[in-house]
Amino acid sequence: MTTTTVMLMPDFMDPIKLLSYFGVWALVGLLVVVFVESGVLFPVLPGDSLLFVAGMLAAGTAAQGEAVNANFDLWQLLVFVPIAAILGGQVGYFIGRYVGTHMFKPNARVLKQRYLDEAHEFFEQRGPFAIVMARFVPIVRTLAPITAGAARMRYATFTFFNVLGAVIWGVGLVLLGYWLGQFEIVQKLLEPILVLIVVASVTPMLIEWYRRRKATKQAGGAAAEQPS
Repeated sequence: MTTTTVMLMPDFMDPIKLLSYFGVWALVGLLVVVFVESGVLFPVLPGDSLLFVAGMLAAGTAAQGEAVNANFDLWQLLVFVPIAAILGGQVGYFIGRYVGTHMFKPNARVLKQRYLDEAHEFFEQRGPFAIVMARFVPIVRTLAPITAGAARMRYATFTFFNVLGAVIWGVGLVLLGYWLGQFEIVQKLLEPILVLIVVASVTPMLIEWYRRRKATKQAGGAAAEQPS
């Protein structure tokens, strides 16, 4: 990537730089990232943009020279990405069920309590289908399986929605990158497209945060107006 992208996001959030670090192990590295981000306690990774770029690489585009040896075959991505996502979600469920959520702390650098609170609210508002929707929301997709496990959601129910979400998310984003990567305009505008994907991914969380903040202010105002 050019310096423009490096300035816009840290290296570990830049999908092409991340893939280039893995070198000949690019496919294995990709699957490890997907597995970890799908429920294994490290919620800040470039899952959406990484799958999009992987699809472009499978199509033979997306700055091949920078992603060293990332010669993905489309069938590999369509088979192994959903499997890695499913397994990560299942591990996250058991972490929540048997380990609990006490490792999340208000001042923690990675496992912040507010991340878990946001995932729990997201989960409560939408029911089991939140497991599918959460796949498309960074941080929430990592913590939704842990929240489901801690809430003792039926294992069969969780597994069904986890598999459904993993397939829709993994296959969908890879195919989107593979298809759009055929267009020269997309190749030329890859950097702003990646930034747009990141912004689009976090928008639902920003909306939820704004709604909660507004509701809290309204509740505080109503309490202040009540006679003592």
